[in-house]
Amino acid sequence: MTQPIIPAEPLVDLNGVTLSRRGLAVGAAALFLPNRLYAQTPGQDTAIVVDRARTDPIPVAIPGFVGADGESQRLGSDIASVITNNLARSGLFRAIDPAAFIGQTTGDVPNFANWKGIGAQALVTGKVENQGGTKVRVEFRLWDVLPGQQIQGTAYSTETANWRRIAHIISDVIYERLLGEKGYFDTRVVYIAGTGPRDRRVKRLAIMDQDGENNRFLTDGTWIAKSPRFHPTRDQIAFMSYANNKPRVYLFDLASGRQQPLGDFAAMTLSPRFAPDGNSVIMSQTTPGGNADIYTIDLGSRQARRLTDSGSIDVSPCYSPDGTQITFNSDRGGDQQIYVMNADGSGVKRISFGKGRYGTPVWSPRGDLIAFTRLSDATFAIGVMRPDGSGERILSESFYVEGPTFAPNGRVIMFWRETPARDARGTGFSARLVSIDITGFNERQMTTPTDASEPAWGPLLA
Repeated sequence: MTQPIIPAEPLVDLNGVTLSRRGLAVGAAALFLPNRLYAQTPGQDTAIVVDRARTDPIPVAIPGFVGADGESQRLGSDIASVITNNLARSGLFRAIDPAAFIGQTTGDVPNFANWKGIGAQALVTGKVENQGGTKVRVEFRLWDVLPGQQIQGTAYSTETANWRRIAHIISDVIYERLLGEKGYFDTRVVYIAGTGPRDRRVKRLAIMDQDGENNRFLTDGTWIAKSPRFHPTRDQIAFMSYANNKPRVYLFDLASGRQQPLGDFAAMTLSPRFAPDGNSVIMSQTTPGGNADIYTIDLGSRQARRLTDSGSIDVSPCYSPDGTQITFNSDRGGDQQIYVMNADGSGVKRISFGKGRYGTPVWSPRGDLIAFTRLSDATFAIGVMRPDGSGERILSESFYVEGPTFAPNGRVIMFWRETPARDARGTGFSARLVSIDITGFNERQMTTPTDASEPAWGPLLA
């Protein structure tokens, strides 16, 4: 369960601009941003700045946050390190090597000449103050180096144990202020952790921060877990479990660890996903003839409503962000392809027409793209297309890749990649999570304590 982080008093720009507070419930106000570096001017296309940052990452200096005592100083250094790693991993920022720093910023006003001299365009400074017991206050400021102007200032008070979340929240503020779109660092990823021989895999439900830290296992592996999905607003996960050898959809409460079946269905239920409003779950249920239909389950009444009845295998449903449409994959046309229909099941339309079979469609939080898995000529690929099927682009190809999931800002996709085994015992086999920008740039492998598959990106916590 996430802990509160309380925004403290506003920090005042030393040029006379009063800056707003920002915390879990209070959004940062639009502040002064020079047009020269940032795309915040009304009517200006922020995508231009993001596109430029892909080829010319923004150089940013992030010295360790200062502290009045040794413990505060260490915590300040750790916070700065997490911010540095977050921004650098996005591929849109270039963190300047601390070895190049010319002196440290110890007062409220940086010596901008020092930072200009090493090529920094943006500077992040901060302070950490122990407030007694387990409480800590963290202050940070974001500066535009060339004109020497502060463009953000915020202080947070919270439990010291929350220091990583503070670093992620600050990272999101920096990302948004410099690029003009929401960040994705204060988020979590739920996935399936795999261990043991390939033919006898133990598959547990696991969760971690988006950077791979704070990993913990949610189930003990007694029963296979699959296809986890986050609730949009609650600390709850829907997933498929083979508990008691009866595969069906369960709900898992992250605060209590309690899990309960979504319903008592006669057949297998699978591939769950919450509706955007969080009031229902959409999923598939198998039929006696070996097919599968799509259903919605109201979480209040637990009433089920069938949306498809095509005599085919209709699975992997996913709502559009506004909840008016659903994408899914089906073999109703003879092989596995992607379809879109209205939320009531009407107006079914095929949208995938490329070479090969398509599956695991997921709608971008922005509503502009659908990500998918494609199998063509014995090669798997992760790609995106527009909701009408146009503009198909392949982002990554491999021996085996599957299961894309979008970051909450729609900028980054995570999926999993498997390597081939060298023998029947599974020697050499591995499964790893991979992230990539929606343009196919900045592909990176995640670090997890075990093999990992079937990721699902959660919403912003703040």
